[in-house]
Amino acid sequence: MAKRIGMEVSIAASEAVKLADVDLIAAYPITPQTHIVEHLAEVVADGELDAAFVPVESEHSAMSCCIGSSAAGARTFTASSAQGLALMHEILFIAPAMRLPIVMVVANRSLSGPISIWNDHSDIMAEQDIAWIQTFAENGQEVFDLVLHAFRVAEDSKVLLPVIVNLDGFTLSHVIEPIEILDKAEVDKYLPPYKPKVRLDPRKPVSMGLVGIPEIYTEAKKATNEALINSKKVVLKAWKEFGDLFGRYYNPVESYKTEGAEVILITMGSISETAMTAIDKMREKGLPVGLVRFRLWKPFPSTEFKKAIAGAQTLAVVDRALSPGGACGPVAEEIKAALYAERGRPKVFNFIAGLGGRDVTVENFEEIVSKAFTYAKKRPKQLYEMIGVREI
Repeated sequence: MAKRIGMEVSIAASEAVKLADVDLIAAYPITPQTHIVEHLAEVVADGELDAAFVPVESEHSAMSCCIGSSAAGARTFTASSAQGLALMHEILFIAPAMRLPIVMVVANRSLSGPISIWNDHSDIMAEQDIAWIQTFAENGQEVFDLVLHAFRVAEDSKVLLPVIVNLDGFTLSHVIEPIEILDKAEVDKYLPPYKPKVRLDPRKPVSMGLVGIPEIYTEAKKATNEALINSKKVVLKAWKEFGDLFGRYYNPVESYKTEGAEVILITMGSISETAMTAIDKMREKGLPVGLVRFRLWKPFPSTEFKKAIAGAQTLAVVDRALSPGGACGPVAEEIKAALYAERGRPKVFNFIAGLGGRDVTVENFEEIVSKAFTYAKKRPKQLYEMIGVREI
């Protein structure tokens, strides 16, 4: 029977991993994800989870260990953040190429320099093109649920790809929230035991991760990309199955008060709940504004996004990472590409906010919406302000 208890969100992520009955956890500590693997080390040491806990010497080694573990057929988990995720970079591409269903939680944190331990999305946006499925959580309950969903999707025989669950460092990872924790019997109804289709086994030798000569490299990359794009069907199916079992339904794109909205805010992660409060306040004043936020980031849910913003005249895209030297932030860039060929597409303005853990308040969102209404009329060529505004 599920229990609703107050729990640190990082611990909730660990509890979901425990309930998934993983076989191996490869871990290296880095703020702010350390509480996740610390708790897993405790439950393994206390005998609550029959798994191998491997305290590796770096994040590069953590992902290398996960590659070997998953290739051998083990249900595998790790977690990372910021510079640690960057140190994994070389190895991250190998997991999807080898079709290994590793699950990783990333407690999003700013990348150096200057050195910062606080939250933004610069670490994960630097890893956009690694071919991992990626979701974003808004609160602790979603973190718990999305970790279970990640294993369900990754290990589906139609997918067999690694999955990242993103949660905002500190602003979410270290917060205590009321979370409904499912029991093992309930989880087992949703997440069956992992049965690998191909595995490294000395009794039945196979080769994995061989050299891709020019005659096959393009085909191999295309196959991985097609698998990532096609995984969305399973992502949606697994969310529906989760909702049917536990009453919490998730969508790749979520909308809030978008009916009749002329300006729509676009967000990802925990600031979305602050944005909802701002939307309520502005709606009370009669402003036609709504909110659309991404839960699924990769593969990018173009169809669902276009449906969610239908009828809007202006989009105010809030990026929490810079794309230095680029025309806009990474989320705005993806949206711009998705809408480029659309007739009557809305005007899109990009707001860079919340870098390095700087608060994004209700008042900030009100300011963003006010500027978006103004810019939609004036169409300025270029703007640089404290909040980081740019026109696309």
